[in-house]
Amino acid sequence: MAVEIERKYLIDLEKLGTLKNANRIKQGYITTNKDAVVRVRVKKDKGYLTIKSSNIGASRLEFEYEIPLDEANEMLDKLCQKPIIDKNRYIVDFANHVWEIDIFYGDNEGLVIAEVELEDENEHIELPLWIKEEVTGDIKYYNSNLMSYPYNKWK
Repeated sequence: MAVEIERKYLIDLEKLGTLKNANRIKQGYITTNKDAVVRVRVKKDKGYLTIKSSNIGASRLEFEYEIPLDEANEMLDKLCQKPIIDKNRYIVDFANHVWEIDIFYGDNEGLVIAEVELEDENEHIELPLWIKEEVTGDIKYYNSNLMSYPYNKWK
């Protein structure tokens, strides 16, 4: 069984410093409901189809499959709900963990989230100084919800 254990945080970009080597990600959702989401993602020159269950704490089932890039782009264009999530992802190594920093664009411009994947939900992690607040259990920060209720509508 493929289980993803992930914690999400808001960050202070001024404390983070310079980020390098962005990966542009565009992703959309074919379906979202209380039990699962089906996501299409284009990252660099590859396409992915991902199925995720709903969260139980910081854990959920996740199944991801590489698909042809042209098919992923066609799914984003013709099958996915709008707006498409558009973000740059940066990888930051800190205290034996890999942090993914997402800076959002489009309807989610201004939102910056850090995610860290864990081996165990109770695993201890050292938080970098640039962490402001944990938002792991707050569903409005899930990418699938950012599509239906984007950050630019929060204010």
